[in-house]
Formats: sequence, C-alpha cells, structure tokens
Amino acid sequence: MYQLELQHYDLKMPELFHKLPRSVIQIFRGRNLLYQLLAIVLTVVIVQSGLDWFYYRSTRAEWLIEFVRPAIMLGTLNPILGTLSILSFGAINKIPRLITTAWALGQAAILGYLISVFYKAWTGRIPPPFKGFRMSAQNLNSLTDTSHGFQLGFLKGGVFWGWPSSHTTVAFAMSTCLIALFPKNKLITGSALIYAFYVGLSVSVSIHWLSEFVAGAIIGSVIGSVVGRSFRGNAPANAVKYFCAAEVLELCKDRNWLARVTTVIQNDWARRNARYRSPAGATALPAGSTN
Repeated sequence: MYQLELQHYDLKMPELFHKLPRSVIQIFRGRNLLYQLLAIVLTVVIVQSGLDWFYYRSTRAEWLIEFVRPAIMLGTLNPILGTLSILSFGAINKIPRLITTAWALGQAAILGYLISVFYKAWTGRIPPPFKGFRMSAQNLNSLTDTSHGFQLGFLKGGVFWGWPSSHTTVAFAMSTCLIALFPKNKLITGSALIYAFYVGLSVSVSIHWLSEFVAGAIIGSVIGSVVGRSFRGNAPANAVKYFCAAEVLELCKDRNWLARVTTVIQNDWARRNARYRSPAGATALPAGSTN
C-alpha cells in the first residue's frame, strides 16, 4: 500500500535558522544584489529630482496622519506577535506547514530588520521633519528641505531613523516570503500585499521619506523571496516525499489529478509485478510477498 507520511516537526530554534548562512549569501549575490543597487539608484533619482521633498509637503495632512497612525504600531508588533501566534496555533493543532510558515516569517523579519539596520548604520539619513505623529499643514511653508541629508559613514546618524525604512523592509520581507510559500493562494497573496503597502506607504507619510519606502520595498522583497524559496525547498528525486494531509484532501477534488495519480500507481505496480513473472507468463506476486 501507499502511505502518506506527515513530516514530524519539533519546536526547536534551529528551525528558525534553516539555511540562514546560505540565504544571507544569496541575498547579496547575482540578481538580488542588482535589485539592491536599483534601490540605491532610485533613491538618488528621487532625492535629486526633488520628489522626496514634494511628496513630503503633499502628504502631511492631519486626516492622513490619523489614517496611517495604526500602521506604525502594526508594522512594529506584527513581526513578533503575528509570527508567534501562527507558531503557537500550528504547534497546538500539530499543523506542520503552519509551523514552517511561522519559522520562515520569523527569519524573514529578522533578516529584514538586521539588513535595514546595516544600511542605516552607513547612510545616516536625516529623517523628515515631524512633531510626534503630527505636522500641521500650516507649518510646511516654513520648513527647510532636508531631504538631501545623508551622513555617510559608520554610525554617524545612528540606526533608528534612516535609509531604508525598517518598517517597510520587514513588512515586504514577510509578505514576499508568505507569497513564495503559497504562490497559488490568491487570498494570501492579496492580503500580504495589502499589509506590506499599508505599512510602507503609511510610514512614508509620517516618519520616513518616500525614497526610504521605495528602497525598503525592494530590499524587503529580495529578502522575502530568498527566505521563502529556501523554506519551500525542493526534495531530491529519489528522496522520501512528505505530504500535508490537507493538501492531499484538497487535490482529491481534482479528477484530472486523481487520474494522473492512478496511472502512476498502476504503472509502478506493473513494473514491480514484472520482476516476478514466471516462465509460464504468470503475473501474480510470489506467495508471501510483501511488495
């Protein structure tokens, strides 16, 4: 008989660091490195063209600040509380795929934060003028354009503010990772993108420049895609395959899939039986065979 085996997952920290060194290397090589260079080039264009300052002066209305205020807390707490909630639910209900998803999101969030902090430590970008979370539109005309303010050098501008936006980088890293893990699920894809853009655009009209959002979105997407693909993985052709029972039950509704599976199983048993055919042409398996 063919049996569907569920892979066993333990709540061990090493799962969080699954292929971590390889993922870090992958983030900074080849096409992924070019994407990060693109983020730098776009930042230069946005800053030098004056778009950063124009966007700032156009998006600091009181009503808009009130609308985006929750996103700042959401982008801060969700990487921790959201990931732990998924992990706990998966562990309690023994759902391996949810546990793996939680570890993947955790790794994407950690890498997104650390890499954004690394860039901030060297760029020292001066944040846009703001007073708490409010900036009266009447005061905009008296402000000085500080969008060109970079303090290049290690830790000259700290790591709290700056380029790129950590909120945006982490949000897009987690969202892109989720999309990579569930590429065919339109609901997850749509929800993930809405979350990422809500957090990213919200900080771009409150505590960050537009260019910091753009850079964070690009860098975060690179991180998330790498982490998502590493956790999704590809088993060797001759390896034991593991299936999630929920996925198999869903696939069973597809008659075409059932037909293909049936054909594969029939062909496999035909090959097995052919090994034991007697000279007279009998096709039955030998008595007592367990194959």
